[in-house]
Amino acid sequence: MHALRNNFHNLGRRFGRFRLYQSHNKEMPKTAGIIVVGDEILKGQTKDINSHHMCQSLHELGVDVKQISVIRDDVDVIASETKKFSALYDIVLTSGGIGPTHDDVTIEGIAKAFEERVVPNPTLVELCKKYFGQGFKDTPKMKLACTPQSAELHFGVDKVKGERLQFPLISVKNVYIFPGIPVLLNRLFDNLKHLFTTDDHFFMEKLLVNAFETDIAPVLTACAKKFDGAGVQIGSYPDWFNNYYKVKVTVESANEDATKAALKELKDKLPQGCLLDSHKYCSDPVAQNGVEAFADIFETEDPILHHKIENSIEILNEALTMYSLDELCIGFNGGKDCTALLHLLYAAICRKYPQRNSKLQALYIQDEHPFEELEEFMKHSTNRYNLNVITMKGAMKAALDTLQSQQPYIKAVVMGTRCTDPYSKNLSAFTPTDGDWPYYMRISPILNWSYRDIWTFLRKLSLPYCVLYDRGYTSLGSRDKTQRNEKLRYTDNQNNVKYRPAHCLQNEDLERNGRL
Repeated sequence: MHALRNNFHNLGRRFGRFRLYQSHNKEMPKTAGIIVVGDEILKGQTKDINSHHMCQSLHELGVDVKQISVIRDDVDVIASETKKFSALYDIVLTSGGIGPTHDDVTIEGIAKAFEERVVPNPTLVELCKKYFGQGFKDTPKMKLACTPQSAELHFGVDKVKGERLQFPLISVKNVYIFPGIPVLLNRLFDNLKHLFTTDDHFFMEKLLVNAFETDIAPVLTACAKKFDGAGVQIGSYPDWFNNYYKVKVTVESANEDATKAALKELKDKLPQGCLLDSHKYCSDPVAQNGVEAFADIFETEDPILHHKIENSIEILNEALTMYSLDELCIGFNGGKDCTALLHLLYAAICRKYPQRNSKLQALYIQDEHPFEELEEFMKHSTNRYNLNVITMKGAMKAALDTLQSQQPYIKAVVMGTRCTDPYSKNLSAFTPTDGDWPYYMRISPILNWSYRDIWTFLRKLSLPYCVLYDRGYTSLGSRDKTQRNEKLRYTDNQNNVKYRPAHCLQNEDLERNGRL
C-alpha cells in the first residue's frame, strides 16, 4: 500500500499537480530539479553560475527548486540522473554538454533516459545550414542539429530587438536542455520564462538578529516545527562579516497568511532588543542614504558633524566640476576613513550623473601582507559601490609612478586623509603632490573630521565597514605590522580576554596604537 501511494504521488508530480498543504487546501508549488553537466565544473576549472541564475529566476516565478546535481560528461550518468529527476520533479533543467565536440553528450544521455534515438531535427538542420553553410553535415557541427526523437523546439523572442531568437530551447518530456555558456543560457531563459511561469508566489520576510545563532536556535526550531504543516520554511544564515547583526533569518512559504503568522511568532519569541530594522541595510547605498538624507539625519543630533558633512560635499561637488569621472579616482584601501569618504563621493556622483554607466575608479595600494578580512571587505565594497579597482603594490610614490604610466588620463585622487594623519597637518582641500612626486591633485574632503566623526557617520548611517574594527583594531595596516589596540582590551565575567570595537575608543590620540 505504501509503494502504491508513492507511485500515485509520483504520477501527480508528472501529470497534474494536486499536492495539498496539510492545513490550507492549496496546491503545493511546482517543483524543479537542475542538472549541471560538465567535467570542468567538477574539476574546479569553471565556476558554475548557471544554476544560480536558474534558481533565482525559478524562485521568482513561484517554482520550488528541490535539488541541484553536478555530474560528469558521461552518457550513462546523464541518462540515470535525467530519468531520476524527471520522475521526481515537475520540470528538469539541464545546462552544458550540447556543443559539437566529443565530450558534449547531454543530448545522447537524455535520449537514453527516455529510450529514444538521436535523430536530425529538420528545423535545426535548416538553421544550421543557414548559419554554417551547406557543407556542415559532414562536420562535427552536425551534432548541433540532432535531438532525441520526441524533442520539441521553443523559440523565444528577443525582448530588445523584437526578433525571434536564432536558436531554440530544446525540451524532451519535462526536461529542458539549456546550453552551458552563461550568456546564451540567460538569454534563452529570460525570453522563455512563460514555459515555467506558475500561478504560485512565494511570500518571504526576513529578520536581522543581533544575537548568536546558538542562542536563537531553540526559538527557530520550535517555530519551524509549529508551522511545518503550513509549508513554512525558516532559514538561518549567520554573517561573520556584518557590523550590525549576526544572523539573517528568513520566513517563507507559498501562503501569505502562514508566512505572516510565523513571522509574528518569531518576533514575539526572539530575545528582546536583538531585532534590527532591515530597511536600514538595503544593498543600494544611494537608496539607503543619498546626499540629501545626510542633512536630515545629522542636523539636529550633531550639528557640528552636519556642518563638516556639508563642507565635504561642497568640496566633492567642486572636484566633480573640475574633473571628469575618467580623470578622477578615489584612494581606497578598505580603511574606516576612506570608507566614509567613498559613501559621500558615490552619493555625490550619483546625484550629478544619475544615468551614468561607467564605474567609479578606485586606487588600491595593497600592503605586502593584507588581512583576509580586509580583502573580503574590498570585494564587498567593489560590488556595493560599482568600483573599478586599480590595484598597486609597494610604496605610495612608486605606486603613483606606475599609475601615471598605465593610466595617464587620471589627474586627481580623492583621499580620505585627516589632519591627524602623519604628514597631513598642512594639507588643504586641493593640494598638488610634492615636487619630486608624480603630479596629481590631491583632493581631501574630510581633513577636518575627527576619529569620533568617522565612527558617528558610519554607525549612524549603518554603513558596512571592515569587520576588523569590531575586533579591537583601530587603525589598519599590513597584517604583520598591525595589532589590536590594548586600550580596548577587557576581561569578561568568565575571565576571558576580549576587545571592544574601535568605535568605543575614548582617547582619539591613541587611534594608531597597535600600528608597528
